Amino acid sequence: MQNGARYQAVWEILSEVFKDRLPADKIINDYLRGRKYIGSKDRRFIVDLVWRIIRNRMKLEFDAQSADARQVLLYAVRDRLDEVFDGSVHGMVPLTAEEEKRLRQENDMPYPDYVEAECPQWLFAKIKDMAFCKALNNPATTDVRAHGIGRAELKQKLAAEGIDATEGAYAPTCLKINGRLVLNNCMAWQDGLMDVQDEACQAAVLLADVRPEHKIIDYCCGAGGKALALSDILHNKGRILAYDIDARRLEALKPRMARLKATNIELTDIIADSDKDFDRFILDAPCSGSGTWRRAPDAKFRLSEKQLKNLNKTQAELLDIAAVKTKTGGRIIYMTCSVLKEENEDMIEAFCRRQPGFVPLNLKDLWGRKNAAPYPAADERYLRLSPLTTGTDGFFVCVLERKA
Repeated sequence: MQNGARYQAVWEILSEVFKDRLPADKIINDYLRGRKYIGSKDRRFIVDLVWRIIRNRMKLEFDAQSADARQVLLYAVRDRLDEVFDGSVHGMVPLTAEEEKRLRQENDMPYPDYVEAECPQWLFAKIKDMAFCKALNNPATTDVRAHGIGRAELKQKLAAEGIDATEGAYAPTCLKINGRLVLNNCMAWQDGLMDVQDEACQAAVLLADVRPEHKIIDYCCGAGGKALALSDILHNKGRILAYDIDARRLEALKPRMARLKATNIELTDIIADSDKDFDRFILDAPCSGSGTWRRAPDAKFRLSEKQLKNLNKTQAELLDIAAVKTKTGGRIIYMTCSVLKEENEDMIEAFCRRQPGFVPLNLKDLWGRKNAAPYPAADERYLRLSPLTTGTDGFFVCVLERKA
């Protein structure tokens, strides 16, 4: 592709992303899938520039004094406009006189805090931490979980394939890949010796403290990563129910189970009314996903205050369902990939007022029994992991035991 055509493609993708209706990765993948003629180097250029602009969207909109995708793109590449407008047949429409004039002007106004933080104003008012927001906006590492094999052995196998990896600091199963990882070209992945999973989730799953004799459910299992990790912890013994209301998600989990040879997971979209004796009720509740903004920086622009309130309502309802389904002595393991207090600590405190029979366990003690790494949080009731403190996704865990 000529340079102009590359930038035209970036503009076309951004025009859809900035509508804030669909995830950016879906928009990018659909766009490239429909244009097989775009070569690998051009694809990399387009994708990298799109993500760089998304990660700096608020600053660029502030500089351009416009939320229009074309104006934002022009400000992002204003130092190489000759490259953008190179006369390509399939390039961008030439600059207007007004655009040329505006691009020559310098906007020397200081960024407001929320713009500097690359965080919508209403969300920044909740987080109130510049360094934390900036950490949430940095690209994430690619983390993998050793499955059916020790981490050291997996590291050796990856090295034999020319893949360099570093051991994670907080999960004994975690390796962080240095550089790009193409799964379909990785024999260790094809052989079912690893799964892609952020280190925060790997560490959190250990706190479920499961045993083969337990009756276990991964409620709202989604893509099934936690159920697969639990299956490995149990060495395919016992039985894990993986429940999700969306049967399509359950269907998508089947190939992963087959690749990882996970035979003790039972998929279901129905839970019997009589099922009220779970030893471990693992609830990774639907949430804002704010802890995963490193991977999906566009998601923050699709979240609204109304949606957050609806999520809070759902989280409370699911916790109450968990309370009914968990037996005396059993535990609810409440998780979110959120950094927002109202989805985490506030949700648990309200639940404990409604359900006084449940008590948060001391996670520092539980962590010490399951993990040799130092406990990475200040509060012993609530585990918070984050890109700023632990170099992971933002993640929250509380383990509630039913005493009566």
